[in-house]
Amino acid sequence: MIDVILAIIAATAQPGPQGGTPEAAALSAPAPSAPALAAEPQEATGRFTTAAEVKPILAATRANWIHVREFNGQDLLYVTHLWSWRCGLAQVRLSVNGAAPEPWPLPECHLDEAIPNMIKEEDGMPYRSYPLGSIRQVAVEVTYDDLSREDLTFGRNGQPLE
Repeated sequence: MIDVILAIIAATAQPGPQGGTPEAAALSAPAPSAPALAAEPQEATGRFTTAAEVKPILAATRANWIHVREFNGQDLLYVTHLWSWRCGLAQVRLSVNGAAPEPWPLPECHLDEAIPNMIKEEDGMPYRSYPLGSIRQVAVEVTYDDLSREDLTFGRNGQPLE
């Protein structure tokens, strides 16, 4: 699996905007709401702790960014996938049903561990609960640690909307 991920990174990682496409502009545009954030060095280490390493993976797995699950009389909105690649992220903000985007705190990276992106029990749970059936759409703003940003909107089924 790591070989596949490394191949994706090698095939897609290039500095700066890619070919002027709208998607490339969205991936490379600085986040307007992130003045307090500072870009981090983008030295690939193979540990998936930088935007340069994480961005291609999240681009290839957009349909996994969020998940809505009905459980115990509630809608649970999960961001487990984003948490799993958080070491290359500076910030995640979510908006449910068109509300104003809210920051979704990310656990610290475990840089002293063999797998820095692992989710530990002390990191908390990667979901929030909402009234049953209330989530219709979720807008996600991901700011990478190089300060580029990607915005996607998902339907209740977790699939990106065009």
